[in-house]
Amino acid sequence: MLSLGLILVACIYFPGVIVKVKAFFSGRKGPGVLQPWYDIARLLKKGSVFSTSSSFIFQIGAPVYFSTVIIAGLFVPFEENAALFSFTGDFVLFAYMLGLGRFLIILSALDVSSGFEGMGANREAFYGMLIEPAFFILLGALAMFTGYTSFHDIFANLHYDNYFSVIIAVLAGYVLGQITLVETSRLPVDDPLTHLELTMVHEVMVLDHSGFDLGIIKTANNIKFVLFSTLSANCLIPQSLSLGIRIGIFLVLQVFFAAGIGWLESFRSRNKMAMNAQYILSVSAIAMILIFVVIIIKNRI
Repeated sequence: MLSLGLILVACIYFPGVIVKVKAFFSGRKGPGVLQPWYDIARLLKKGSVFSTSSSFIFQIGAPVYFSTVIIAGLFVPFEENAALFSFTGDFVLFAYMLGLGRFLIILSALDVSSGFEGMGANREAFYGMLIEPAFFILLGALAMFTGYTSFHDIFANLHYDNYFSVIIAVLAGYVLGQITLVETSRLPVDDPLTHLELTMVHEVMVLDHSGFDLGIIKTANNIKFVLFSTLSANCLIPQSLSLGIRIGIFLVLQVFFAAGIGWLESFRSRNKMAMNAQYILSVSAIAMILIFVVIIIKNRI
C-alpha cells in the first residue's frame, strides 16, 4: 500500500512540474502546478459525446484503458515494500495489462471511421510492438542478476554492494526512462502539444473522445507516467538508507524526472517519423547490452 500511496502523491505534482518547467524555458510564467488536474476535473464534470458511426467499442475504450492502468499500478512496489499484488512473474501481467489498455484505445480510434485516428492507431501499435522487447529484456536481465522473477523480489534484492550492481542499476533506470517516453508518447517520439494530425500519435487517437472519457484518459496517462518513473526510481534508490529518507529521495527523484522531461521537451526536437523505429530499437539494444553484462557477471557463458 505504501507504493500505491507514493504513486498517487507523485501523480499530483508530476504533470504540473513538466508544464511549469516548459513554461520557464520558454520565458513564460506558466500555469500553477495543479492546473493539469483542474483541467481534468473540468472534463470529468462534463458528459461524453459519441459519434453515430461508432459502436460500443468506442464507449468502453476509455474506461477499460483507465482501469488497466490502475490495475497495473497495483503491481508496482517501492523497493522492499511489496505492492498490493505480488507473485512470480507479476511483471508479465503488468506489461500485458498496459497492453490490453493500449489495444482497447487503438480499437476505439479505429471504431470512429476517421482516417487521422487510424494513422495514430497504426503508429501506436507499431511503437508499442517495438518497445515491448526492451521492457522484457530489461526485466529478464534484472531477474537473472537477482535470481528472482517478481517486481518486489527483484527490487528488494538489487543491492549496491559492488560496481557491477551500480552499473546495472543505472543502466536499468536509463532504459526505463526511455521506455517511459515511448509508452507515454512524449518527445522525441511524439509531441503532445502538436496540432497537426498527420504527425500525432496518441493525441490524434483520442480526438473523438470528450468530457468524462477524455478526462479519465488524461488521468490514466498521468498515472502511467508515474508507474514507469517509480520503477526507474526503484533501481536508483539505495536500500541501505532509512525508509523516511528513501521516501524523500523518491519524491525528489519524481520532481527531477518530471523536470528532466520538461527540459528535454523545451530543447529537443521531434524525430522524423522514419527515425522513430530506429530510436526505439536502440533502447532494446541498450537492454541487450545490459543482459550480456549480467550473463558475464553470472558466468552463464
